[in-house]
Amino acid sequence: MSPPLVIRKALPQDIADISRLHAHVFGPGRFARSAYRVREGKGHLSRYCLVAHLAGQLVASLRMTEIMIGGRAGAALLGPVAVDPEHRGLGLGTKLMKEALAAARAGGTSLVVLVGDVPYYGRFGFTAVPPGQIAFPGPVNPARILACELEDGATAKYHGMVTAIPSNAVSG
Repeated sequence: MSPPLVIRKALPQDIADISRLHAHVFGPGRFARSAYRVREGKGHLSRYCLVAHLAGQLVASLRMTEIMIGGRAGAALLGPVAVDPEHRGLGLGTKLMKEALAAARAGGTSLVVLVGDVPYYGRFGFTAVPPGQIAFPGPVNPARILACELEDGATAKYHGMVTAIPSNAVSG
């Protein structure tokens, strides 16, 4: 019998384990990633961050940061999603994605953006954002900026630079 999978909201006591997982999965270059640059100095967790445990061990995490785009709130930045290499192929990333998107929708978020590839993220409802509509700090390939509308027509309402809302300013 395999150990039970537990997916739950990330808590402050998970930060060290999440950081170790990210270091293991992404290496030292992780701090150059767009999601890290957006969150820099804004806190580690939001109400949509999730972790997955197997046999009491943190094996996957999903970070989602509440953001403003061009000064407009109501959006979130998804990423990174990290799965321990020893536990890949179990659908953990997919489970975290589905739960996080459902939580964001229930929490009133109208748009979730990320930097990624349509062949992978398209199955979750992400599509390419028109080039130049949404910008990130640092170098980002505009063709990799994707959005998932949690409210019909939301993408058209957002234009400009992605900035994080400090986690202590976020309710929930």
